[in-house]
Parts: sequence; structure tokens; C-alpha cells
Amino acid sequence: MKKTILACASAAFACSLALARTPPETAFRRTPYVGAIAVDAATGRVLFERNADVVARPASVTKLMTLLLCIEDMHDLKYDPTTRVTASVRCSREKPSVVGLKPGQSMTVDDLLMSIMVKSANDAAVLLAENSTAKRAGREIQPGDLQAFVMRMNIKAKELGMKNTHYETPNGYPPPPGSKRPFDTSTCRDLVKLARAVLRYPEVFRFTKTKLCTVTDGAGNPLKMVNHNNILVKDKQKILNEKGESEVDGLKTGYIDAGGSSIVLTASRNGKRAIVVVVGSQTSKLRDEHARRLMVDALDEISR
Repeated sequence: MKKTILACASAAFACSLALARTPPETAFRRTPYVGAIAVDAATGRVLFERNADVVARPASVTKLMTLLLCIEDMHDLKYDPTTRVTASVRCSREKPSVVGLKPGQSMTVDDLLMSIMVKSANDAAVLLAENSTAKRAGREIQPGDLQAFVMRMNIKAKELGMKNTHYETPNGYPPPPGSKRPFDTSTCRDLVKLARAVLRYPEVFRFTKTKLCTVTDGAGNPLKMVNHNNILVKDKQKILNEKGESEVDGLKTGYIDAGGSSIVLTASRNGKRAIVVVVGSQTSKLRDEHARRLMVDALDEISR
């Protein structure tokens, strides 16, 4: 009896502690979410939407734009996946999630891209941004300009018709306390436009559908990583086809206290592809629950 009472007390304490750690709801973080949308990826036809144009703070989902611009760079032959990029002091100061780069260390573009999409590494995103804007003359490389890359992100957003999106960083990390820097912001509808642009490049799936992988970090050591997309990784949350294979193959999750949990999810069935976006969920559990349900319904509709 005494053990039962102690167990109940312990469980109650753990529950109250978890609730205390959950930030309060705001205009950018709500139950079940700030906004959501589901579309047919091929046509853009909207299958479901709720508050799809409400501005949110999607955090690391921002890295999808960084991925897109780096893929475009490689198609333009500015550099290739094997290019080694040397870490700056600036990128080494980024806070977790990180690969732990130190100034002077280097990683390949391929490993950096895998790091931002699987581990959501903030330092890797900054280093990729710096590499993208670096000036090359033979073997001479002048360090890139982070703000120039952010400007390019905003120009690309405008090109894609992302009317309610503004970028401040290549990784979605929130401004430090007391800073006047705004948050990275977007909407569900805008993020669909970004996702459709990313999906034009089939090679992105090698990064976005990877569940577990090992890259070589800046010190030359193996670094194991697990994808943050629970619907891709966790058995109980996977969406499986008749063969028992996961239909989900991307794209990106994000979380900050000031913006809640967000996700851009994509999956295919019988050659048909859907995109689901959920932004500003109060918890990752709510985000995943609603994103998964919307994706199942979307796949059922477009693959009839």
C-alpha cells in the first residue's frame, strides 16, 4: 500500500513538473495548432485548411529554404557535395541542436546537408549559408556573408509567392533575450509553396527520408544522428503501405518555445504525393497527431 501511494505521488509530481515546463499558449503557440493545411503536391489543390494564412514561427522548418538554395547552388555548379567547408567562429557559436563544429574544422557539404535535415543542426545551417555566399577565385576563398544569404532566402521566398514569409536566419533559431531581431515567420500556405519547390529536386529525399545515419564531424569522428520526424521514425506513428513500407519520406520539423511545434510532412501512395503543414502546436504530440491524421486522409483522397 505504501509503495502504491509513493508511486502515485511520484507520478503526480512528474506530471506537474511536465506541465510547469510547457510554455503558456500564445498567438504563435496554441492547442491544437495555429494553422494547418493539406494539399495535393502535384497540383497544389487544397484538401484541407484551417488558418492557413495566419503568421507563425516555424523554427527549424526554416532549414528547408536553406536546403533548397544549397541544392540550387550545386545545380549551378557553384560547389558540389564533396566540397569541404571550414567552420567559422560565427557558426561555432550556434546553440543546440548542433554538430559541435569548432573554428577551423571542416565538413563536406553532403554531411552538412544531412546534419541540417536529420539532426536539425544550427551550426551546420550557418556554415552552409556562409559557404553559399563565399567568393571563390581559384583556390582562394573569401568567407561568405550570412546576411547576404538571408537576403537571398527572402528573395527566393518572394519568387515562390510566399507573401507572408520573412527570414532572419538560415536555421530558424529564435532571437536572444533582449534582442531587437525579429523571428523567422511564415504561414502554412507559404510553406506548401516552399515544400513544392524543394520537391522538384528528387535528390532531397536522400536527406529527408533518412531515419538514422552517421556523418563525419569536424574532428573527423563518426557522428550518429536520428531524424526528428516522429512520423517517419517511430513505429507506432508510421504511415505504412500494403507492403509495410513507410509512405512518409520528409520533410522537416521545428520547435521553439515562442512558436511551438511545427512540421512540413510529405508522403506518397501509388505515385500520388501529398503535403501537410501544421504550425504552432502546443506540443509535439499534438503536432504529430494532427499531421498524421491529415496525411492519412489526404493520401486516401488523392490515391482513389
